[in-house]
Amino acid sequence: MTEAGGPAGPIGAAHARYAPGTPCWVSLMAHGLTATQEFYGGLFGWEFQPGPQQLGPYVHALLDGREVAGIGKLAPDRHLPVAWTPYFASDDVDSTAETVRLCGGTIGVGPLEAADAGRLAIGSDPSGAVFGVWQAGAHVGTEVTGVPGTPVWYELTTYETASVRKFYATVFGYAEEAAPATDFDHVTLRVDGRPVAGVHGVGAALARDLGPHWTTYFEVADVDAALTLVVGLGGRVLGPAHDSAYGRVAAVVDPEGAHFSLLQDAP
Repeated sequence: MTEAGGPAGPIGAAHARYAPGTPCWVSLMAHGLTATQEFYGGLFGWEFQPGPQQLGPYVHALLDGREVAGIGKLAPDRHLPVAWTPYFASDDVDSTAETVRLCGGTIGVGPLEAADAGRLAIGSDPSGAVFGVWQAGAHVGTEVTGVPGTPVWYELTTYETASVRKFYATVFGYAEEAAPATDFDHVTLRVDGRPVAGVHGVGAALARDLGPHWTTYFEVADVDAALTLVVGLGGRVLGPAHDSAYGRVAAVVDPEGAHFSLLQDAP
């Protein structure tokens, strides 16, 4: 669970441009924009400023003045799941969207301009997992990673990796690294040799209420302290924090039901 980084900045790793296929942004569409800002501001220390309004009210989350994520407001008549959506970098979003369609995926939004910030599309893979595509303009994407409060990893949970790995490799040009254990259905997706995301097949254990879905992991300094904050701010903890090879991890849900995970890097 490591993300490709850029040159070192004052904090974390700063990003000037993302290579195609690299997760470059993450966005949440929620019903209560103000309450959602209060939750994530309290949890991650984010501040907020207005962003492009093409899809309705939208704000960029800032950490020490640098953009790390986006939060938008769902229209009252849009009965869509509240979920964090990762965006993958593209040099040509129109071409990428067409490849998505040709490979069995769907494009539900766009491609469209987000003012001078860039060009975007939102689609789903053949199993139904939703993701975005971002062609950078003035807005490159997440401006800093590698510090608490920033996205650190992206994991697709699906029925089996065989059903979607070819899709993502074709659309975004990923190289793949399968897990060495034959009984563990996991593939790491790589860009220029660097791990950028994972695909995990869980078969019948996949939660029916979620279906195939992408999960964003946010870095925190102390997972256990963060879990206390989550509950105090009105969210829920889905299970006890546990130690992994990548650090201490816990899955949580915000007050509107958006799933995400917290990761405390291994020392």
